[in-house]
Amino acid sequence: MVGDGDRQELTRRGAVLATRRREYDEDDVRVRPGKSSRPRTRTRPRHADAVDGFVIAVDRGRYTCVLPDAGPDAPLVTAMRARELGRKSVVVGDRVGLVGDTSGADGALARIVRIAERRSVLRRTADDDETTAEGRLERVVVANADQLVIVSALADPPPRTGFVDRCLVAAYDAGIEPLLCLTKADLAGPEAVLGYYAELELPYVLIRPDSDLDALRSLLAGRISVMVGHSGVGKSTLVNRLVPDAARAVGVVSAIGRGRHTSTSAVALRLPAESDRRQSSGAEGWIIDTPGVRSFGLAHVSADSLLHGFPDLVEGTVDCPANCPHTADEAQCALDAWVAAGKADQRRLASYRRLLASRSGDGDGRGEAEHRGPGESWAGEGDPPAAG
Repeated sequence: MVGDGDRQELTRRGAVLATRRREYDEDDVRVRPGKSSRPRTRTRPRHADAVDGFVIAVDRGRYTCVLPDAGPDAPLVTAMRARELGRKSVVVGDRVGLVGDTSGADGALARIVRIAERRSVLRRTADDDETTAEGRLERVVVANADQLVIVSALADPPPRTGFVDRCLVAAYDAGIEPLLCLTKADLAGPEAVLGYYAELELPYVLIRPDSDLDALRSLLAGRISVMVGHSGVGKSTLVNRLVPDAARAVGVVSAIGRGRHTSTSAVALRLPAESDRRQSSGAEGWIIDTPGVRSFGLAHVSADSLLHGFPDLVEGTVDCPANCPHTADEAQCALDAWVAAGKADQRRLASYRRLLASRSGDGDGRGEAEHRGPGESWAGEGDPPAAG
């Protein structure tokens, strides 16, 4: 039998005359390197040429950025996230490093290669209970914000102090200063709401349809401010008064991102140069509109941090026993005596305990707490309408 390595000599009729062993040399050797033999390294590019950028919108994998010292009419840079970032999320307010085409020309696409350390992170969850899927789903609303502007109407609709309490907890937990913005001050007085928060020394501004916005602009100047509020409280009207070309700005962002600005997205809007009254540092003011924030689920906030969202109650816990849950059925909790002594509002304690109950899954604290105004009866259950 003739092997494959044998060379056969055949006659014209096909008869085998002789068989000779074939000699192999190095030209017959074919070596294909395996994947494991390829050199690998963990060294990543340093991207020394990366330029700084500020993320103002996110739309389906595309990030709209502005460059430092870019004027309001400068082109916006569209970027994608580099693979080397892994699963690191990029959100509105992030300071990033950009490489590639940062000209902002039509069709140009840059890459985000690094994310600067965040000064603050405003988070929320869809639920208060961390044992539920919604409670474990933590979302970053914005990064690097300086203050949270909570917009609430004094009437039509009535103020929802439960929602404001949630926003305060989220702001304190994130290290962001809160600012209460009370709209429709021509329809009702602010005494009830301000009395409810009297112990907090919470900064506030009153807005009427015919009032100027100088007081509010001075508080927004040189800062990155996040605005939240329920539908009907006049937040959109307020944004349009602060940034007259807000609709055009959102339209440009949508066109850049090849998508649309929906009620579930956030967008940063630059305050007009003639109105933001820049501080001596030269920093410009930005407001981040978050029309999709319906509520702040607080599953990501620890029980201790939740208490610090009610600073008027903190001192009252000094006389509580160790590991006191501060619930209504805890006989030795000192908070009841603290309130009875007139050192805090009973409604504030009730709001705090509703949040505790919702965190443990014992009840839905959002429905009632978010619909109740100071001195009002319960208005029903269920989530409030989406903010707008």
